[in-house]
Amino acid sequence: KKKKKNTTGDKQVYMIDFTGTYPLLFVRNLNPETELKRYFGARAVLGDQRPRQRQRQFHRSTWMTIPKDTWPRFSRPGISMTLLESRDGLQYFTFEHSRDYQQIQFKFLDSVESMDPNNIVALLQMNPYHIDSLLQLSDVCRIQEDQEMARDLIERALYSFECAFHPVCSLTSGTSRLDYLRPENRAFYLAVYKHMMFLERRGCPRTALEYCRLILSLDPDSDPLCMLLLIDFLSLRSREYNFLLRLYQDWEVHRNLSQLPNFAFSVALSHFHLSQEDQTESEERKRLKHKADLLLQDALIMFPGVLMPLLDLCTVQPDAAVSSHDFFGPRSQQSPALAELVSLYVGRTHTLWREGGVLLWLEECVRDVLRRVDAKDPLVEDCQNKRKQRYQSAPLNIHRHVILSEIKEATSTLPLEVTTQSVMGFDPLPPLDSVVSYTRPERQSVGASNESTLSLFFRSLLPNFNLQVIAQAGRELNQEVNRLMVAMRDMLANIQFQEPPREDNPDRDEGEWD
Repeated sequence: KKKKKNTTGDKQVYMIDFTGTYPLLFVRNLNPETELKRYFGARAVLGDQRPRQRQRQFHRSTWMTIPKDTWPRFSRPGISMTLLESRDGLQYFTFEHSRDYQQIQFKFLDSVESMDPNNIVALLQMNPYHIDSLLQLSDVCRIQEDQEMARDLIERALYSFECAFHPVCSLTSGTSRLDYLRPENRAFYLAVYKHMMFLERRGCPRTALEYCRLILSLDPDSDPLCMLLLIDFLSLRSREYNFLLRLYQDWEVHRNLSQLPNFAFSVALSHFHLSQEDQTESEERKRLKHKADLLLQDALIMFPGVLMPLLDLCTVQPDAAVSSHDFFGPRSQQSPALAELVSLYVGRTHTLWREGGVLLWLEECVRDVLRRVDAKDPLVEDCQNKRKQRYQSAPLNIHRHVILSEIKEATSTLPLEVTTQSVMGFDPLPPLDSVVSYTRPERQSVGASNESTLSLFFRSLLPNFNLQVIAQAGRELNQEVNRLMVAMRDMLANIQFQEPPREDNPDRDEGEWD
């Protein structure tokens, strides 16, 4: 696409227009240093990095990650990217594994089944750029609260992917697609997602928003990681209110974004923040505030189950008139699928509602809602019927998003068909119709068993563990989970990380990119 000059006042930044109604992607903002320099200045962020970059051993120019001198010497691990087809102005790519990489992948699966993370460490020492090993060990480091190592492993995985890009693949153009049904592509989705979450926790929400847009552009129709449940939060965190409103306006017609609790409330919150900006003219502020009031009232009427959990996490005691009203009480009970969406939104965004003035605005709108309910507003009954007809069951991508989010308020609402199956961090809830390009050789099983790998793993830690009993006895669930977490922490605490072997000759550049 032809580049358009950005008129927002940020010099040397260009916008690349996605096809159709896809969002605009700011290429320069994919580098977290851009955002950090806005906060702290270039001197504080860069320091003496520039002279060192000329001496580094990595010669491939990349834009997602910057390789580090502490990384093992890079050699092509056996991953390549192929252009499958070009259709309607879109390019469909897929990653492929060489035969040698397939053998490493089989060894990785054996290591996972061994229940011993040290086997994955040993495999990574021999193959320092094996993607799934990097993803799995990153999760282990994060559980051990070694955030620096966890982030470093994800960046190394992204660098390995980027070195395998097809020459015509441009993920920032909005025209490149990756099919999540192919297992080789799923690792790239997960690596970018985890990198995005590290950026958000690091205090770079604007950069995280760009990566969120990037993931959404890879498969906007299926949205396998359900980024539409996250993009509103990152937009609010980075104060990109106008972008969120443009996205909502463009996608509402064909995606019904207003039926998602996160968009119903976040769009109202965006209007409110825009109405509070000093540079907004008086009449425009009144218009935005009035629209924000109506949108928030409609959101509360459509999703009344949001209010009480939100106030609870904001440590706010509701007014007696609110807590005693049936509309926000037992009457607001939701289907399990809707409860999952509501819990995800409340658990993720409750901190945004603690900001100054927001809670007072929420209080005003709640009182207006109660007046409309008591006055028998037709919208109240209409929304009640919609809640009964819709949200019968959540699709797999929403469950996958909840698992990746690790938000306890949401994970506790996952259905039994999800919580009773094995969930692997390197490929959570794979699609049922996966497109498999190669299969793992069959192994002779030692003793037949109908139990899942995760169930066997838990049983190895706790001989008395019984997954079916837990599913039936809800009151004992917390006790069992706590015992499991203690046992897993003890096991992970014994993992020893060793420095991968390095070449003695730092000047060797065979097989490296120019």
